[in-house]
Parts: sequence; structure tokens; C-alpha cells
Amino acid sequence: MKKGKSILSLILVIAVTALFGMTCVLGLDLKGMGAAKNINLGLDLEGGVSITYQVKGDKPSQADMDDTVYKLQKRVEQYSTEAQAYQVGDNRISIEIPGVSDANKILEELGQPGSLYFIKHKDSEGNENYSLTASGYTLNKSIDELKDTDSIVLTGTEVKTASAGAINDSTTGNKKYGVDLELTDEGAEKFKTATEEAYNNNHDTIAIYYDGSLISVPSVNAVIENGKAQISGNMDYEEADNIASTIRIGGLNLELEELSSEVVGAQLGQDALKGSLIAGIIGLAIVCVFMCWVYLLPGLASSLALILYTELILILLNAFDITLTLPGIAGIILGIGMAVDANVIIFARVKEELTAGKSVHASLKSGFQKAMSAIVDGNITTLIAAGVLWLRGSGTVKGFAQTLALGIVVSMFTALVITRLIIFAFYGAGIRNEKVYGRHLKERKPVDFLGKKKIFFIVSIILCLAGPVMMGVNHARGIGAMNYSLDFVGGTSTNVTFDKAYTLEEIDSQMIPSLEEITGDKNIQVQTVKDSNQVVFKTQTLDLEKREALASYLNENYGVEASDIATENISSTVSSEMRRDAVIAVIIATICMLLYIWFRFKDIRFATSAVVALMHDVLVVLGFYVIARVSVGNTFIACMLTIVGYSINGTIVIFDRIREALATKSRTEDLKDLVNRCITQTLTRTIYTNFTTFVMVVALYILGVSSIKEFAAPLMVGIICGGYTSVCITGALWYVMKTRLGEEAKAARAASGTKTTSAKAADKKEGTTSTESNAADTSADDSSKKKKGKKTSFKNKKSKKR
Repeated sequence: MKKGKSILSLILVIAVTALFGMTCVLGLDLKGMGAAKNINLGLDLEGGVSITYQVKGDKPSQADMDDTVYKLQKRVEQYSTEAQAYQVGDNRISIEIPGVSDANKILEELGQPGSLYFIKHKDSEGNENYSLTASGYTLNKSIDELKDTDSIVLTGTEVKTASAGAINDSTTGNKKYGVDLELTDEGAEKFKTATEEAYNNNHDTIAIYYDGSLISVPSVNAVIENGKAQISGNMDYEEADNIASTIRIGGLNLELEELSSEVVGAQLGQDALKGSLIAGIIGLAIVCVFMCWVYLLPGLASSLALILYTELILILLNAFDITLTLPGIAGIILGIGMAVDANVIIFARVKEELTAGKSVHASLKSGFQKAMSAIVDGNITTLIAAGVLWLRGSGTVKGFAQTLALGIVVSMFTALVITRLIIFAFYGAGIRNEKVYGRHLKERKPVDFLGKKKIFFIVSIILCLAGPVMMGVNHARGIGAMNYSLDFVGGTSTNVTFDKAYTLEEIDSQMIPSLEEITGDKNIQVQTVKDSNQVVFKTQTLDLEKREALASYLNENYGVEASDIATENISSTVSSEMRRDAVIAVIIATICMLLYIWFRFKDIRFATSAVVALMHDVLVVLGFYVIARVSVGNTFIACMLTIVGYSINGTIVIFDRIREALATKSRTEDLKDLVNRCITQTLTRTIYTNFTTFVMVVALYILGVSSIKEFAAPLMVGIICGGYTSVCITGALWYVMKTRLGEEAKAARAASGTKTTSAKAADKKEGTTSTESNAADTSADDSSKKKKGKKTSFKNKKSKKR
């Protein structure tokens, strides 16, 4: 790079960084993107609208209430992933949507039946309502044109339930998957007429439409007379489950009417937001100083890239309309620490090349090239997890996945593009003294980590078992396996009308300490109601004694009469369905990560070791929640998902170094020595990366409010545990599997062929031989085959399940 172009590149990067900084601080709008100050904030930071619905008619069943709450939750997520729906009392449902101040524009559509329709193929005049195109089935008319015509067979409210299930093929006896439908009495009659017409018309189709698209177009293979049908076809369980869940979401079981609507204030005061932002600035400053001290000029380049990373994240949050909550801010601050990782990997490699005697330019070039695979593999693995969580998760899980994915993409861009541009611009501008690009590494004798593997394994087993064991102990003591917050188990909502309006800051300083003592809840959620003196306190479930103590405290200290206090039970904001979605999402993400690592490293032992290490870290953090009795709420999900994304990176870096070393391994080098050497070579990177991330979280813990402390404390444990796992467990675990189930075992068997018969017998007795199976490879080949030409059809569902 020529000197003039290099200086111009530096000026351009500094100018862009300054511009983005002004955008973030002053709110200068960027065309098509918007100012960072206009980021959508969650209920905890900005407030929003709260609407309460009441069920019409008789008291509904709990199953119908749970189903309707879940469907409303799915609907309000179109406004924000941080929106909440939960049950109040026996027959009311409240929804809270952040960033909305006009309740009227969403009241009508939220209370109406879902936009699910079963549509005939042809209208009364014989014209096609939908047709098959190159991109699939599409409607020939708008859904508004079809509404209130005889082309609509059923609506969502006429579907009682839908579920995925196994179907035994009557011809072949093979197991297939399909969707079981059960209709209401009114729906059954309508569907009988429609299926009879379609069946007599050469087994015509009836399409299922939901929110703008046709989700399935089954042909009618029988007249459905009893309101029970099956959608069958060449589909797997996941496809069947997706169709079933969409049909369930499409209609509300209960008819709702608006009871009240109000604009509520933020759950946390400006002090909480200010404290978190200050923590982020302090943490970022410490990280930048540390990078400059350790890596000199490359550290300065990475610091500029980190600042640009932070600015880009803030601007893109607004550009993609991602709702930001206080845990989200914590996630961004954590992401800054994680973004350092790529730079540490690169410049650690540069130091190695300089120590080996290469020129500055060659060292920089080689450092980026050798670090590329570890950075890409680590980030893509985490990105896979984020993608699955976004597709399968709901509520806060989906919001977390969006923020995580955005952070990964931006961090890869800043590390591989911006940092590279800056450092080569420095070099091109004439700064070529080897001393400013990093101190030479001192030769380090490999540490015998594998020699202590038994001790590490025993310690890890104890740590992993501590959580489940203590959960049993806590349950036996009657204090609950974990300290679940109202987000998970519901609680009590107390609406208090004071004689004057109080700010959140006044409530936090004057009332909350006493209320925490009375209720026994250290994580009380507070909301003010706009244009009124009302304050809503949400706590864990209060018994009669605590409710009376609360009323007495408010009366004695604030003159609040009993008539000004309204108390009622509320359900959890994280429903059982949302928890199930989160668990399924994590399981699928783990499997996808395993498959990707297997594909990239061409060895399932690498993938298995990485996933076992990930599970290890999650179990250790779970144990901390159990033993320390940290409140388990929405931040618990975010924390666990952060550990899943963070833990895998360190493992990938070590495995990448082992893979590289195996390619150049001499015949005389022992595999154990090779693994120890690779772990030792990456030890500095592990320490530095964990330190920078830890610093960010510590700053957050010190300056954050109580809810943020409950998020930061387990994260600190997870970061320490992740470093321990990467260094002490993953390499040793891979080595054990490699020598027991791999080429090393084959070599050992071949060598044993020269032994005497008695020696072989002794070896057999000692159990030194091992076998290897290729079943995993065969299974992978079978699972990679794709199904084609999938067709679905309606048929009668027999009452007896097969």
C-alpha cells in the first residue's frame, strides 16, 4: 500500500469513527438508518402500553387461558420481541408492549380471531383462488377479497386443536408424520361440506392460509364427517410440528373484550440506564488501554476497531428496529469484550511470526491468514446457534438471538476488515519498526495439562453434579429447587394509588428497601402509570400475612387507604410453551453446532468434545444459580444463551491449533506432547480474552442495578469456567477419545502384534486394546439424504390411535 493511500485510509477510518460517534451521542440522522438515540427501548427502559382483556362469557378453563395467552404472546411479538402477555386473576389477560404510546391502533386486531383461513381451490364461478407457480402456491386474490365469501371454508376460531403425530402407513406399515386436526362442532359441519365437494371434484385441494402465505395445500382424500382429520404426506416431524403450531396460533380460543388500557412508565429509572452506560464506557476504556499495553501499535488498531464496533452496533440496532432492554445493554457490553477475541487471536499469531524471524509485513500477513480459520469457525458456530434461537425461540429468546447475531457479524467485520485496514495503513504510512508491532515471545516450555487430566475430570464431574444435587436438597428443604422469579412462576400485582405522583428514583430510594424486607422479594418490578398517581408493584406471590403487612406499611408511611390498594395474582410472563421453545431451540442449536464442527474438522471427536465442554459450562453456571439462590427470571435465559455462544469460541481456537499441528506432526512426536504444546501456545490468548470480557462484566456488576447484578454475577462464573474448560478439559477429552477410538488405538494394536502370546493375554486382561466404529459416519451419510416431492393430503383421523 502506497504511503499516500495509507494516510488517506487512516484519515477515512478516523472520520467515519467520529461521524458515527456524533450520530450516537448527538442523534444526527443517517439517511435510511436513523439516529442511535432513537433505538427502540424495552418496558424496563422506556415504558409502553399496557392493555387488559377480559374473557366474555363463563369462567374459562385453565387450558384455554394458557392457550390464548400463548397465542397473544406470539401476536404481540410483531410489535416487539420484548412484548409480554400474561394471565391476571381467573379470566383476564394483560399485554405490555414497549415503545407504544397509542393503544387504540392495536386494540382491535389483538382482540380479534387469528388470521387463519382454510380456502377452497375454486370459487363458485369456477375461478382458481390460488395456483401453483415456480415459487410455490400463491393466492390469485387478496385475502380481503376472499373474506366473507363461500371460498372461505374455516377460520382459526373453528379449529379446536392441532398437533403433530406419527401415522402408520396402512399399505407399507412404515411410520410417517402428519398433523392431527380437531374442529369445533360448527367447523366440523362446514368442513364436511367442503371436503365432500373437493373429494367429488377429483380429490381437489383445500389450502391453509396464515398471515400472508399458504402454509400447506393438502388434497382431499376422504370426506371428513366427524370434525377430526389428518394432514398427511411425505414430511418429517419438525415440518408437521411447525404446521400444527402455526394452526394453533392462528385462532384465539376465547373471545376477549377490552377492560382497560394505559400507558405505563419504565420499570427502571434513568439512573439504571446511566449506570450501565457508564459501566460500558469504563470497561471499553480499560480494554483499549490493556490492548495498547500488550500489543502496542496493533493494540491501538484494535482499539479503534472496537470503538467503531460499538458505534455500529448502536446504529444498526435502530436500523433493524431491534428492541433494547437492560439485559440487552449488558449483552452489548459483553459483546465488546467478546469482540476483542478475534483481535487477540490475530495479534498473538503476529507475535509468533515476528519471534520466528519474519519481517513485519510478512508477520502481519501471515498472522491474519493463520487466524482466519479459528475466527470464522468460532463465529459461524455461534451464529448458527443465534439463527436457530431466532427461528425456534420466542419472546426474550428471539430478541437475544437478534442482538447476538448482529454482534457476531459486526465483530467479524471490524476484526477482519477494519482492523486489517488500519494496521496495514499504519505500516504503509511508514511505521515499520518491528518493536512497535509487538514484543518477541519468550520460549515457553509446554505445560503438562494432560498429565493432570484425571484431576480435572474429577473436579468437573463434581462441579456439574453440584447443581442437580443441590436442586434436590433445596426441594427437600421446601424452599424450591431454584429461586424462580415472577417471570417464571407468576406472582402478585399490587396497584397502589398515592396522594401524589412519585418518580421511579423516589420509589427506589424511599420504598423499595422496606418493600423487599416485607415481601421477601429482592427483585421487585415497579411501573408508574402515566398521567396518574398509580404505581404497580409486581412481586413474587404474597400470602395474606404479607399483603396485610404491605398495606399497613403504605398506610402508616404514605397515608394510603385499603380502598386505594388493588391486589391480584398474575401468571408468569415466561409461559411453559415459551420455556419449551427455548429448550428445543438450544437442543437444535447444539446439534447444528456439533454437525458444523464435525464437518469443518473432519473428526467427530472434535465436535463431541466441544459440545460436552459447552454442556459442562452450562451445568456449572446452573449450579451457581442453585447454590447462590440467584433469582431465575428472563435474565436467566439470556445468561444461559450467552454462555452457549461464548463457551464454544475458546474451544474452537485450541482445536484449530491442534488441527494445524496434526498436519505437520512428525512421526517421533507423541500425541500427548502435541496437545500440551497447542494448549500452551494458546494459553496467553485464553487468558487475555477472558480477562477483557471479565473486565466488562465486572464494571457492569459494580455500577449496575440489582437486576443487572443478577445477570452479571453468573456471567462472571461462566467466563471463568469457560477459560478453565478450554484449557483443562477440551484438549484432554479429545485426546482420550482419539487414543481410545482413533488412529492412535490402531497403531497401538498393530504394535501389540509383535508381542508374545502371554503378553497379549496380559494386555487383554489390563484392557489396553480398544475398538473403533464407523457407525457415526454411516449415520451422517444416511441423514444427509434429502426428501423430494413432498405432497400432503387430508384424510379422516380414526378415533383409535395407531
